[in-house]
Amino acid sequence: MAEVGEEGSSAEPQTSTSGTKGTDAGSKDSGTKGSDGYQPASYVFFGIVAAITAALDLVSKEWATKKLTGPQRALADDEDFEIVKGFFELRYARNNGGAWSALSDLPEIWRRPFFLFVSTAASVFIMSIYSRIDRRDWAMKWGLPLALGGALGNLVDRVRHGFVVDFLHVFIEYKGQRKNWPTFNVADVWIVIGVALMAISLFMGKSRLTVPPDEPVADDS
Repeated sequence: MAEVGEEGSSAEPQTSTSGTKGTDAGSKDSGTKGSDGYQPASYVFFGIVAAITAALDLVSKEWATKKLTGPQRALADDEDFEIVKGFFELRYARNNGGAWSALSDLPEIWRRPFFLFVSTAASVFIMSIYSRIDRRDWAMKWGLPLALGGALGNLVDRVRHGFVVDFLHVFIEYKGQRKNWPTFNVADVWIVIGVALMAISLFMGKSRLTVPPDEPVADDS
């Protein structure tokens, strides 16, 4: 009887230990499945947003070229289309450099290949980053295709013309003096918005990429 009691008492902790291990393993597996909620962003969404932004930029440049230059120009050569008095106007300009005419003084033999390379490399980099983001990171999901659309719009201009068409001009008149911001275009606007959204995503950290295990994930693509 004593032997039976000893066996029973020794078997009981083994059963308890096995149950504990099973519970721990189960909870570990459950936690892993819940935390592993990565959902790749849609490339269809990415392509549509990038294509629309690039198209809007190219159409706006074509319109500006026709309306602000040539026989269809409505104003004299020394006048601009003032949209907001004392602040914003349309002014046609050919930008041989980068953003806000940066490096425009470089020789043509170096300038054009350099900016073609930079634009292409930036586009490839943006697409590689998009392949690693989570679809719930709304700021990065919108920021990357907007930036890509702007980069593609300016890249097409450089390939076609060797320069970028700018026509948006912001200025401030104060005490009889006029302070001018460099002329820019719609592509530059998309790039600035895209970079700002990417910065928002980075400042948010991984909180936008992680969803609690018990929280349902909305299909927002």
